[in-house]
Amino acid sequence: MRDALVAAAFQLFLERGYEQTTVDDIVALAGVGRRSFFRYFPSKEDVVFPDHERCLADMTAFLSDGADADDPVQRVCDAARLVLRMYAENPTFSVQRYRLTKKVPGLRAYELSVVWRYERALAEYLRGRFAGRRDGTLQADVIAAAVVAAHNNGLRSWLRSDGQGDATAAVDHALGYVRDTFGSAPGDTASEEREDVVVVISRRGAPIWRVVQEIESTLGRD
Repeated sequence: MRDALVAAAFQLFLERGYEQTTVDDIVALAGVGRRSFFRYFPSKEDVVFPDHERCLADMTAFLSDGADADDPVQRVCDAARLVLRMYAENPTFSVQRYRLTKKVPGLRAYELSVVWRYERALAEYLRGRFAGRRDGTLQADVIAAAVVAAHNNGLRSWLRSDGQGDATAAVDHALGYVRDTFGSAPGDTASEEREDVVVVISRRGAPIWRVVQEIESTLGRD
């Protein structure tokens, strides 16, 4: 029933346009009543994104099942791949939805709200992993936003090609930048050591070369 409603909706969206299609039109084509439609979809917008609730639940469960030994950045990158897998399961539908969303501002706003929920799920996981670290919340939010941006860059490149080519390769390439930039930085011991503050006490009036020499000596540089 759910799949039949989605199929009917997109058939009408392609034939008539999104704005010109009503819920009554969709249920009439699907051969069901309005009650059946709203049992599966709260609104007409939701029928355009029928799989995101399931995917968000899968992502949240995937993050919750992670171990403390997991690299947190790698974990959120892998979580983002669950969204890619959802799109890649049905390239034709994904491309149709991409084109439709580009044309309808209301759907674009709806999609942005969905993307924000994915980003929040990633950020909440990272906040838990970075708890107690300096700027842990900031790091979590920045990395979550970077993962979403990288994923969407690769995904939309694939969608613009009408679903041709290797979607996984495009997203992996983009996520590689995130791993290279943030993979070992948050909480990394060497990083924390690099952020230590060094205080050098020098006599007033000492020549600048002497001050520099003392700094270099303190830092262990020749």
